[in-house]
Amino acid sequence: MKIIAVGSENPVKISAVKNVMQKLLGNVKIYGVKVSSGTPPQPIGLSQTLEGALNRAEKALLKVTNADLGVGIEAGIVDVVLSDETRYLDFQYCVIVDKEGRKTFGAGPGFEYPPIVTQKVTEENLEVGEVMEKITGIKNLGEKMGAIGYLSHGLMDRTKLTEFSVLMAMLPRINTKLYSNSA
Repeated sequence: MKIIAVGSENPVKISAVKNVMQKLLGNVKIYGVKVSSGTPPQPIGLSQTLEGALNRAEKALLKVTNADLGVGIEAGIVDVVLSDETRYLDFQYCVIVDKEGRKTFGAGPGFEYPPIVTQKVTEENLEVGEVMEKITGIKNLGEKMGAIGYLSHGLMDRTKLTEFSVLMAMLPRINTKLYSNSA
């Protein structure tokens, strides 16, 4: 049985990791642990978001001393500049580390936030979760269906969105020959 440490106590992230890992690895034991991302509460840009996911994965692996894998998941907004306008897309990034120090990376599908959300995030230094809770009136939205669940009218939820990033980070681990240096 593989032991997996998730760098978060968020039930959505823990469920997403469990769902993917059970399909890929069979019997797994998942531990959600509270760790700091080491980045701002609302990561903006690819670098900050990936750094947060990596920090979470490494810290989780250290906290659960018998873990085989540490998993860090971070949602961040990435600015995309098109001609004379900037749009912001939300992406879930996942980094998985093992005891040998190997790191694998993945990302899920991205989606655009309404302008009012990104305006408050970028100009007022608020977190997306705070803004979305005010707009929707749903407390702890990020631990439930997430912004994607609300914006998609339930066609996609945060667990499923997060599962994509975890699966993408596992691709090198389930295709080791293709991803090895000798391939």
